[in-house]
Amino acid sequence: MSDRYWDAMDSPFGRMVAQVNGQGGLLSMSFFDHAEATAVAAGARHDAPRLAAVMAQLREYLAGTRQQFTLPLAPSGTPFQHAVWAALVQIPYGETISYGELAQALGQPGAARAVGRANATNPIGLIVPCHRVIGGDGSLTGYAGGLPRKQALLAFERQHKPQPGSNLALFD
Repeated sequence: MSDRYWDAMDSPFGRMVAQVNGQGGLLSMSFFDHAEATAVAAGARHDAPRLAAVMAQLREYLAGTRQQFTLPLAPSGTPFQHAVWAALVQIPYGETISYGELAQALGQPGAARAVGRANATNPIGLIVPCHRVIGGDGSLTGYAGGLPRKQALLAFERQHKPQPGSNLALFD
């Protein structure tokens, strides 16, 4: 019996497929078309109720009302990859950072290429926002979902990013 479960939903950015383990930890989130969604889920069982929280948070993100995800993450990877992925979730919504800046933030200023490789192997796209990492010259570089999708995600976030002062308390 499989300890992996999946569900999928369509979005303006393409079909999204998520997988969780038996404890509800998010293993992966990828963009795929309908044919690929079936292939990626091979070995996992479809279980929409088990992934309800994941899909709800993705819908909130797509509505422009969620800027940060609060899901338990359980990706497989090396300690270095985990450090890079943990740093990715710290990149603010609607903002970008270069591979070099990310390497420096990790205390490894000469590791921009290694950071790039770890970024490329991120199994939890969008939720662990590898699309927010750009080239040192500001150019869009490398994205498993394709550069047009990366550009669209960044534009979407910039459009929905709260403006300073937009969340002022009504009563102090």
